[in-house]
Amino acid sequence: MMQHKTVSLADQVFEHLETDILSGKYARGEILTESKLSAELGVSRTPIREALRRLEQEHIIEESGKGSIVIGITENDLIDIFLIREKLECMAASLAAERCTEEQLAELKETLEFQEFYLSKQDAEHIKLMDNKFHRTLYRLTGSMTFYDTLVPLHKKIQKYRRASVESKSRANASVLEHRKIFEAIAEKNSELAAKYAKEHVENAYNHIMGRD
Repeated sequence: MMQHKTVSLADQVFEHLETDILSGKYARGEILTESKLSAELGVSRTPIREALRRLEQEHIIEESGKGSIVIGITENDLIDIFLIREKLECMAASLAAERCTEEQLAELKETLEFQEFYLSKQDAEHIKLMDNKFHRTLYRLTGSMTFYDTLVPLHKKIQKYRRASVESKSRANASVLEHRKIFEAIAEKNSELAAKYAKEHVENAYNHIMGRD
């Protein structure tokens, strides 16, 4: 019998607030209170309190006594995240080339083709959504929930910077071409080449975000 996971109100509030903080809606240093968020989201303080506790555990807010101060992602955090991603995404791409099924490969191809379609339409919002899906699918292709559970949150934490990237036409074009190279290497079961292209992709994304390209 298939089990359906129920998403609690606290989970929904957590996801909503995490996205708002990481996307830059709430500025670094801004104070969030239970009463303010309760009124803003139209929910009671109980799920707000639980969500804030989890956000504090994620180290993107901290308690001040007057409310929760938004920390977000600092430049040092960004550097560390890309350092970790550079190492792990190489390994993930390599494992994907070795382990992926034809069905999984078809899903990755479809996601890439949607991204290429939205690129032709210069639809930044859908390009970003397909970028998210491409990486999540790639992580699943490793066959390892450890890789998936480690890389998905790291990719999510830099969403504000990735949004700026996909809104840059030149970087959006380059990123999709890089995804195409990664996909083709995986399709050819070439783990070494897949790792190489994944490393280049992360490095190029980092250099663009840091203004080095």
